Formats: sequence, C-alpha cells, structure tokens
Amino acid sequence: MFGNLFEEEEEEEGFASTSSRGRVAKGGEEPPPPRGRSNLCGIKNQGGTCYLNSLLQTLLFTPEFREELFSLGPEELGCLEDKEKPGAKVRVIPLELQRLFSSLLMVDQQCASTANLTDSFGWNSSEGTNQHDVQELNRILFSALEHSLVGTTGSTFIHRLYHGTIVNSIVCKECGNVSQRQEDFLDLTVCVCGVSSLEDALWNMFVEEELFEGNNLYRCAQCDRLVTAAKSAKLRKLPLFMTMSLLRFSFDFAKCERYKETGRYSFPFTINLQPFCEQTDGEDSDYSYELFSVIIHKGGCYGGHYHVYIRDIDQLGHWEPPEEDCKPKTQKKVKEEFKKEVCEPKVQEDDPLSVLTAIIAQEPSKSVLLDQLGQKLMDKIGSSWSKKFRKHYGPIGKFLQSHNDVFMLVSNGTRVALKANPPSPVTESPGSAEQTTNSDPSTPSDPGADEQQPKPEQEQGSHWFDLNDSTVTSIRESDIEKQFQGKESAYMLFYRKTQLHRPSEALNNPQYKVPLHLIQMAQEENIKLQQMREEFEATNNTVELRLHLAPSYRLENGALQPISREQNGSTTLSFDRRKTVGDLRLAIYQMQELWEGDMALTVAKSLPAGLHLYNTVTDDSVSLYSAGIHTNSDLFVWNGREVCGATILTGAEWEPVLLTVVRPFLGEDELPEVEDAVECKEGRGGFENGGPGLKREARGFAGAVTLGEVKVALGEPKESLLCQEHKGGKRGEHGAGEGGGASGWRLFPPDDMQRTLKELSLKDGDALLVLEPQSFDSSMFTLNGDVVTVTTPSDCRWLQVEFQPQGGGGEGEKEEERRKIKVPATGNMLLGEVKQRAIEELQLQEQPPGAQYCLRQVDCTGKLLPPVCEELSVRDAGVRLMTTLTLCPGSAPKASQLFLHFSVGTAPSAGMEMDIIVENTCTVKECLKSMLDAVGLDGTCWHLRRLDWCEEVGEPLMDEDASLSELKISNGDSLVVTEGQLPPKGFLKISVWLYLHPSNNSMETDFNHTDNGHTEEQMLEAVTAGETESHPPPLCAGNMAELRSVGQVEISDEATLEDLKTQVLTLPALQDVCVPTTAFMRVWQLEERRLARILRGQQLTLRKLKLTSGTDLCVQQLLKEEDLGPKDVLLNIKMGVPGERCYYPPEELVWDASRDSSPRSLRTCLAAHYSLSPDSLLLAKHQPDKHTWEEISNWSQQVSKKKKKKKAESLLGAPFHLKDGDTVGIKNLLIDNNRDFVTVEDEQGQQRLREQAEQRRKGGQAANSDGVGPQKKTGPTKSRKPEVALSINVGVFR
Repeated sequence: MFGNLFEEEEEEEGFASTSSRGRVAKGGEEPPPPRGRSNLCGIKNQGGTCYLNSLLQTLLFTPEFREELFSLGPEELGCLEDKEKPGAKVRVIPLELQRLFSSLLMVDQQCASTANLTDSFGWNSSEGTNQHDVQELNRILFSALEHSLVGTTGSTFIHRLYHGTIVNSIVCKECGNVSQRQEDFLDLTVCVCGVSSLEDALWNMFVEEELFEGNNLYRCAQCDRLVTAAKSAKLRKLPLFMTMSLLRFSFDFAKCERYKETGRYSFPFTINLQPFCEQTDGEDSDYSYELFSVIIHKGGCYGGHYHVYIRDIDQLGHWEPPEEDCKPKTQKKVKEEFKKEVCEPKVQEDDPLSVLTAIIAQEPSKSVLLDQLGQKLMDKIGSSWSKKFRKHYGPIGKFLQSHNDVFMLVSNGTRVALKANPPSPVTESPGSAEQTTNSDPSTPSDPGADEQQPKPEQEQGSHWFDLNDSTVTSIRESDIEKQFQGKESAYMLFYRKTQLHRPSEALNNPQYKVPLHLIQMAQEENIKLQQMREEFEATNNTVELRLHLAPSYRLENGALQPISREQNGSTTLSFDRRKTVGDLRLAIYQMQELWEGDMALTVAKSLPAGLHLYNTVTDDSVSLYSAGIHTNSDLFVWNGREVCGATILTGAEWEPVLLTVVRPFLGEDELPEVEDAVECKEGRGGFENGGPGLKREARGFAGAVTLGEVKVALGEPKESLLCQEHKGGKRGEHGAGEGGGASGWRLFPPDDMQRTLKELSLKDGDALLVLEPQSFDSSMFTLNGDVVTVTTPSDCRWLQVEFQPQGGGGEGEKEEERRKIKVPATGNMLLGEVKQRAIEELQLQEQPPGAQYCLRQVDCTGKLLPPVCEELSVRDAGVRLMTTLTLCPGSAPKASQLFLHFSVGTAPSAGMEMDIIVENTCTVKECLKSMLDAVGLDGTCWHLRRLDWCEEVGEPLMDEDASLSELKISNGDSLVVTEGQLPPKGFLKISVWLYLHPSNNSMETDFNHTDNGHTEEQMLEAVTAGETESHPPPLCAGNMAELRSVGQVEISDEATLEDLKTQVLTLPALQDVCVPTTAFMRVWQLEERRLARILRGQQLTLRKLKLTSGTDLCVQQLLKEEDLGPKDVLLNIKMGVPGERCYYPPEELVWDASRDSSPRSLRTCLAAHYSLSPDSLLLAKHQPDKHTWEEISNWSQQVSKKKKKKKAESLLGAPFHLKDGDTVGIKNLLIDNNRDFVTVEDEQGQQRLREQAEQRRKGGQAANSDGVGPQKKTGPTKSRKPEVALSINVGVFR
C-alpha cells in the first residue's frame, strides 16, 4: 500500500524490454516465478489491496472455512462460464473465491492475482488503489458471502463458524429486577486506549459493572421510578472462531483529529474466556482459544500497509528458522567479520553503480526484490538514494534503465539482477535461488555440498509465517511480541477453539477436500506454467554473437580493418550461453568447413581505429556465461598468432588510438591521389585542398607505443618536430576556421619521445602536427618557446554550396538535382558574392527570368535554417568556412529585415509552416496584416501568439503597437495567427458584496429598493466566528453580518484601491448609498465567506494588493474617514460587565502596531481608550472556533544563549496572531474580581462541540450536515484522497 519503489518512473515493462535488448525474440512475457522456499503462495497487491490480501490469507489458513467453501459444488453455485448467459443463476463471488483458494494451495507460482475476485465484487480499477479498513472488509465480505449463498447448503456456514452472542443486563438495586438484551456478533471490537492488554480490555467489557447513581439514575420498569442500578455484559454463546478487532484508531477531541494508539498492548497466544461468560459450568476446553492469525497495520490513521502473521495449522508450508537464528552468536560474529573482510570488497560509496552492483552480487540469489533495493541501499551506505544520488543521477528506476548493460529484471519484473551474473531462470525465485550458491546455470550443484552444510531440519508442529502481499517468510512466535506496540502493531486477532483438531490426512496435503475439477484446473495451470518456464529459459539463455573471421581482416593503422568495404567481415550467430566454449568452437568448425589448423576465440571490441582484440578464451569446459560472453559480444576467430602475416598484439594496454596527423600543404602538386577513404577523407579525416594550408590524415597507433615510434611509423626524419594541439587555443582555431587567423600547438619536449600515447593522455581524435625544421622559414609557422603558431592565409578557404530546387530536399528528389560545388571564399567576402558565384558555376542563369535564390544553413538534424543576409560578410554572418550552405529558391532578408515562420490556428508542424520577410521595425499589427494577406484571410478577429519552449501555442503578443524588435522577436522565430480578439491585458473580474447590519438602519433603508431584485442565492450570512451578542456590534471578522451581492466590476490590475472604490460606487445597486469620498468606505476581502482582511493603501495597485480575478470583496460604509496603515490592526474590543458573565456592547479600536506590537503596547492603547491604568487591565483573545478565551499576559520569552538578546514579543505572531476583526476581551481588575472570560454562550458552544464529537465517534453523520460547530483547523495540511465507502455488489439469489 505504500506503493512500488519505481512508481515515479515508467512502467516496469518498459525497463524489462530495455534490459533484454539485443536478445533473440523472446517467447512472450516472462512467466511468473515458482514458489519460494516456504512453499506458500502470496497474493499480488493491486496497488492498495493489502488489507484484502491479509484477510484472504487468514480465511485460507482457516481450514474449516476453506473446507466449507469447497464443499459447495457447481450444482449449487453454477459455473463461471455461464455467468453471461441470460437467466443463469451463477454465484460468482464464492466461485471466484474457490478458484483463488485452489490456486493459492496448488498452483506453483510465487503469488496469485485477485483481479477476478475484485471484479466479482463489482469494483472498478480505482478501487484497487483505495485504502480501506480490514475490519470493515471482514464484515462486508461475510455479509456478501451470506447473501451469495442464500438457498444453498452453505447459507449458514458463516453463522456456524463465527457467530456469537452477548447479553447485556441491568439489575435494579432496589427490587432486584433484571432487564436483559441480547446482541449478535461476528467479531468483537475491544478498546486499546487506557488498557495494556487484551485481558484487561475483556475484563472491563464483561466483568466490571457500570453503576447508575447520583444524577445518572435508571428508571426501573417494575419500581416505575428512578433507581440505582448496575449494568453489565457477558458472553452467552461462544463461536468456534473468535475475531477481535483492536480499536487502535481514536479521536482527539481537543485537537479535533484522528490519531493511532501506538502504546504497548499485549495479547496471549492462548486465552480462556470462562471469566467473561454467562455460563461457567462447562469444561475448560469449552472456553479455551488459541491464536492462529494476527493482522498487522503499519502506518498512521490516514494510510498505511497491512500484512499478516499466520500459524500454518495444516503444515502446508516449509518452515525454516530465520537466518539470524540458525547459528550461534559466536558463529554469527565470525560470519559477519568474514562478510565484511571477504565477501564485501571495498565499495566506492560515491559511485551508485558500484554500490548497487555490490548489493546485488552479495545476495545468495544474485538478485534483489525491487521494493527492497532502497532499504538495502540505506543499510549499505547509511543514506537513502534520494539524499545521496538523486540530484546527480535522477530516480533510481531511471538509473537502472540507463544502465541496462549492467542490470536486468527477472522474476516477472519483481527482482533486479546483474547481467554479467544473472540467476538461473530455474532458480529465480527467492526460495529456490537461495538453495544454491553456484552462479553458473550450466554447472551442476556439488552433491557433497549438502553434507558440508546440512540444512536445519524443520521443527515438528505448525509454525508461523509472515504473509506480506507476494512475499512469504518464516518467523518465530517471539516475533509476534514485537507487534504489541509501535506504528507497526497488531490490529486484528483471530483465535480458534482448542477443541478443533485437524485429521492426520489433512496435514501436508493441500488437496485435502478440494473438489476434483479444481484440482484438475490447478494441474493444467502447473503444466502450462512449466512449459512457459522451459520456453522462456531457452529463449532467455540465447545470446547473439558477432563472429569476426581472420581471413576477412588485415592489420592497418594499429587495428584490424575489414579487407572488403562491401562486407564488414562479421557473422551473426545465435547460441545458448549455457553451452561450453568447446561447443561454440565445434559449431564454428562446422560453419567453416575449410578452416585449417588451430582456432582461437578472442573477445574483441570495435573502436574508432578499428577492431581490437582482448582476452582469448582457452578453457573449453566453461560455459559462455562463466566466460563472460554475453549477447552482442564480438569474437575474433583466428589462429591465435597472426592475421595475414602480421603479429597481433592483444590486451587493453595495446588499445589503438586514432590520431589526426596534420602536415603542411603548400600546393596542389603535393596533393597525393588517395583512393582509400579511411586513410584520407575530405574535411576532418583527409586532405584540405584549394591552395596553401594544412592537410590532415587519420592514423591509428597502439596505445602502448612511444611517441618516437610514432614518428618512425610516419616515416619522418629524426629532426622532425611533433606538436600537440594547444588546449587553450580553441579561440584561435575558431578564428582560423573563419577565414584567416591563428591556431596554437604545443611542441613535445624530447623527453616525451620515450613516453607512450596513453601516458601522454592522447585519445581518439586528437591532432598531431608534424613539422620539419625548414617549415619555420615559411610565414605560416612561428615558434615562440614551445608553442608553434600556425597562421593560415585567408584566401585559401572555401564554402560548399548545395543546390536544392524545391528548397526542402524531399525524399523523392533526384540526386542529380542536388548538385554540389565548392566556391572559394574568405571571411571578408560578402555572401551575395558567394551566391552569385554559385549560381554561375551551377549554371542557373538560364532559369526562368525573375527566379530568386537564397543561401541557407543546415543544422545538425538536417533542418534548413533561415536565409542568411547577403549584405553581410561571411564572418559577420557567423558562417564558418569549409562548411555547407544550401541554395534554395526564395528571397533573402536584408540587414533590416526578419525572416519569420508562421502558421494559422495551430502550432506549425514539419513542412506545414509558411515563411514571410518583414521589417524588424514594423509593429505587431502590421506583421499580422502581412501574414493574413499572405494566406488570403481578412477581418480583425485575429491576433498573434508566440510558440513556447515545447513548441506549443503560447502567450499572445499583447502590445499590437510595439515593434518586433522591441518584443525581441529574432530571425527564424515562429508565430501563430490565432483567431479571436486579443484578450484584455491585466483585467480582473471581481464580485462585490455589500455589508448590511441590523443596527445600520439608514443603510438598510437606502438598500430597500434592491431587496426584491436579489434572490436568496445572492444573499449569504457571513458568520466568521460564530458569535451571538445581545447588542449588535460593529462590523468585524467575529460578528454575524448579512452580505448581499451588488454585482461585479471589471478593472485593470494596475488600477489603485481608490479607483476600485470609485468604480464600485458606480454599480446600479449602490447608486443610492451616500458616501462623501472613497475614504468613507472600507473594503474587506472575503475568503470562504469570511471577512478575512481589510484592503489598505489608497494608492496601492490591485496587483500589489495581490488581488486576482474571481476574488470576492465586501464594502462597508463608514461614518468617518479611515486610512489604515500597513501595521494598523482593527480590533473588536469588549469590556466585561463587573460581577456578570457578559460584556458591554463591543467597539472598534484601531491599534497602531507599527513601532511596538507587544502586549504592553496593546494594554497601553486600551488603557488610553478607557482612561484606566494599564496595570489594572486583564486581556484575552477570543477563539470563536473553540468558544474559548486565550489570556494575553506580559510574558517574558527565554533569552537565547547564543545571541544574548531578548526576542521580540509580538502579538502579530505566534501564539496569538492578532489580525483585523479579532475580538479582545477586557477585565477591569479594580472593580471586577472575575478573571474568567467565558460566557454562557461560550459554554453552550463548547457543549455543542462535545456533542458533535460524540456523534462522530459513534458513527453519526448529522454533525457534518448541519453546518454548526467547529471549523476545520486551518493551516498547511497534507492533502489526502477522499475516503470512499467500501462495498461489494451481490446478485439476488432468493
């Protein structure tokens, strides 16, 4: 019920498919794993059905209930296959329960599904995720079964097993008359609060007497008067099975909230109920019960998780002592030390891959349950994934998915294992996997292993198991005592009479009294599961290998390269990883009939330089799995010595590095003809042409060779110099590529000639400049210390222009139409000149007259970018030389123009957007008109919107008179022409209410003409504090006030509060209200029909006042001007009447708390108002929700030891939080000795609260509908899902 570890991630199926990528097509979904070592079956959680699973397991392990259910045959219940037939009488719920029980007993799977059962309940998909109470389900399920079995022989079996009676007696102390009333029960609810054990609770229920005396007398029917009496209860009839629900969830009347009792509450394993029964003359065995099931709740009162401890009465499971109990303490310590020193290699705790790999590798089953991975991680490193790794690596589920070359899901997606060391599919279940420590699926287990490590024998008798949804584990009786207290504690207890004995043929026999047709169904299901597992095992162990045959390769550039460019030299082979290397060698011999001599199989890897060989597999007896050969592995087949006469160096230290060798190139005559596209490529991998410059060549070298050996391999003389591209010279290089500039290179010192490429940290793609000493005579190369500067002339660069007639390069475009030419260019050349040269070389002058073309760049995805401005130079336009431009039909924008994309109505899709060129100084309105003209639309009901960051229609361009440049619309932006008028900017729609108080007769008279114009829906009673007074007080948040709707106003959020008041006075309903100026009007903001705060600051804008559209405001007419400051607080003050429990009529007081908001400041202000001494006043704040008063005293807060400074005492903060409209009571201690502020009305309100709380405790719902009583406690609370009533739909079978 707490959810899955990966509920924030994608579905598990997505991860499973990723983890198995590269395998041969799998034979369907992974079959469910078999049962574990306990030989018991769990139940799959549908998302929130742990309460159902716990109860179903308890009923399954109640043999008498199970056998009564199985005794009902198809002739009474019908057949599920006929449930859709009209008129068929099929009792679906007991039939589905039979099938589920038979599956749990006999089908070899780790967990069963309750989907069909919950469907028979009439539950929809959301019911599986709602949390419910297991006691409620127990009663509803029994009721549903009784209704489903009406008219059958099993209609009374629930009554026979669980029904008991209680007799309640009241004895008159005067005449001795006894009045009795009998109650039926299927389960007992016992109190937890205030008692420490089950026996104490039963003693209070059935032994202690309740006396009716004093003011609480009993009317005796025989005496016909109020008398003293005693009330008691006794158990009259005991059921065979006693179910007891512990009342752990209680209600706190002070806080008005639910809570869970977590204190210690013990219960016995055997209990004698004789002291609590009416008849006590029977045998002791008639009253003796033994515990056989404990449903446990973990969590709080608003949610949690259920699991169950069950005693296996029929000994159907295989019980083994928990691992920590199997060995003596000394042996445990040795084992722990051995684990730490040997089994747990040093883990890099900052590397999540290392930590997770170590956790999984140390498990006996070589796999971990997904929902236990997070806990094992915390046990390993002492910190959770969210705190340690989530910020840098994301959620743990996505981390596992992104490393699918390391991790894989097994056991139908419930466990995670290592790809390099996965568990065998036969032993993937937790139980069977732990029975062997051999990780090789092909290696047989050692027959002598059991003798060296004998398994503990199963103790005789029935044992306890923990059934936690799909997981079943063995526990000891002592573990039950751990559930006496805490957040994880016992919730329901199930006892059975000790007289109930099981026949010997029922022990270890799951088929006992199971109908034959259900046994056959389970056997067929087991055969089907076995076939699925065998098919999956064969498919899951098939790997794809890429074989590279030596005759197809040659050694070149320090790596193996295919001889033929048409064929890559590799062959794909599907092979069973459980077979041995010898089997693989034999299969390759059979494939290569002409192979002669020895055959070596070496693991290879494709690198940028080519294919490189690593370790050779020599042991023919090991499996591919043990040899580390997995799917998509590369294997090189050769003689183990040479390839095409060249000796091959293997191993990681000889990994080749692909370097770019750069040499000076001073003319076209020196350009060699290169046919091999690998050695010489245009651009990065080959030679540059077009005049003096540099030529580049890709060469591979073994990583273990020295720099001096590289020089020899390049055929350079000893005096040649080698340079490495200067890391800080990127800017210079960039400049060189833009038509003139310089790039920096660092000269290798002589000592580096003896260092290897790996020691020099040279990697694939690094450039190596080769220079002869005479090269420095040229102006291109200058040497300054150990830095060589290469200056390339700007007139040796070029741009490639590709012609696309349709501008889009569609798929059907012919290759001959996409012609490419190179145009010599410099950084200072205008792009218009580049275009003209390209048109001439492409011979496009013969095209139809007036045809226009533009140059456009292409991004990395192949999308055309906006046309470049032809008035700019190559460098100013940001175009890099030696790149490609596309020549397309169309016009190019000028320097003062913008090239925009636009669409009508929706966000543009690929190929559907239109283009337009406008001046960057034109307004939004002019741009919109140009776009409408371009598509042939007219009218004024259109406006422009931007595209947001996710390429969807975003915010409108509000200012139609602003220019595109002012709105920062740049070249290539996309706009959407949207239908409809431009929405008004920053306008608020506010509902206005008028305050009317009975005492304000003049205002009521003024408003009389609108009384008939408003319905009852337009009037509301603002009871913000629930007070009632004998004298009508002025308006404040604590009084009853009648509010009447006067309409709505639309006003800009930039308007001031004074503007709002002026506009409110223009409403027709307020035309007769006499207000000299806006200062005679007070505006309140309503929140949940309460007067919440006064809006102050006449010149503050509505935006600064944080008003939003839809806000409700209330206006109040004042008799004098008012201008409250930001720290002025409007209080409702009441002076107590001396000697009485009431107050004088309240008054309004404005308290200035700007300088001092302490209690002394308020007391001084009140003393000045009443002309009294401050020391004679006693103050208290009224809490209308609780009908209590909180006394305000001159408290002295504790001085901080660190700051040595007294904290500020403010009534505006905790605990009083004084605000506008609060009520403050005052007592004059000179003439009034009564320090109690509570009035008669307060006491009546408190009594109502107690009555309502009592009604809720008893299950009454009336308090929720009358609207009177305490408001819900305000403050930030965690949102919870609404509680949904639990129900089971049953057909009519009467």
